[in-house]
Amino acid sequence: MVLPAAVLIAIFSYGPMVGLTIAFQDFNPSKGFFGSPFNNLDNFRYVLQLPDLPGILFNTVYISMLKIVAGGIVPILFAVLLNEVRVRFFKRTVQTLVYLPHFLSWVLLGGILIEILSPSSGIVNAVLGFFGIEPVFFLGDYRIFPYVLVATDVWKEFGFGTIVYLAALTAVDPRLYEACVIDGGNRWKQTIHVTIPALFPVIILLLTLSLGNILNAGFDQVFNLYSPLVYRSGDVIDTAVYRMGLLDMQFGVATAVGLFKSVVSLVFISLSYFLAYRLAGYRIF
Repeated sequence: MVLPAAVLIAIFSYGPMVGLTIAFQDFNPSKGFFGSPFNNLDNFRYVLQLPDLPGILFNTVYISMLKIVAGGIVPILFAVLLNEVRVRFFKRTVQTLVYLPHFLSWVLLGGILIEILSPSSGIVNAVLGFFGIEPVFFLGDYRIFPYVLVATDVWKEFGFGTIVYLAALTAVDPRLYEACVIDGGNRWKQTIHVTIPALFPVIILLLTLSLGNILNAGFDQVFNLYSPLVYRSGDVIDTAVYRMGLLDMQFGVATAVGLFKSVVSLVFISLSYFLAYRLAGYRIF
């Protein structure tokens, strides 16, 4: 039963690693991996000398950190609030509605958001205009763009996190709430002293595992929403690799950047699993 999965991983995960040799070559597609000359670490030296590299790294880490923080807080708050709802039909309906965006691709959502956030015809600016506020170019202002990425990413994914936390709350012993009530605790006290402590191990686990995505700001989302107007604050490692590799045809340089990102991500993933084991008792093997 494991064999099909092992074959798929070998073909699609380990097989493409042959292409990492491009990072050390002056790659020519007509000559292939074995015919292109090696240039040692020249591609890495070129990358380190790029004037845009510090800004790209900062954008990637900054956007990723904002997503990790906001994407951790919002599902917790929503799960705690939804857990207090006693009308089961309403609770299930809301849970389903907030979970649906998780299944939509950023290609589809990107087109929808471009229309909604349009400064001329978007419904958001129409509402702002009703209150006398000037139109805001959400996807064209580099000062706002990172926060648009964070807000839309949280809106898309917080439903999934909510389900995880709600599942954790089902394991809470009802007698703990009864004991809190006997001690004079209201709903707020029950949340602080019973609900939040019950979620704490799951919170620690998800936050530590998210460290592995510290250099992954979300290529699909950024690629479908950004433009040259917001490169200053929205250009991340993945989009830079896309432009260098596929548009500028600098295959060696793009592969070098991708390899650098992979190595750093491996370090963070290893650290995150170590912290998850030490803080939450989670382990893979």
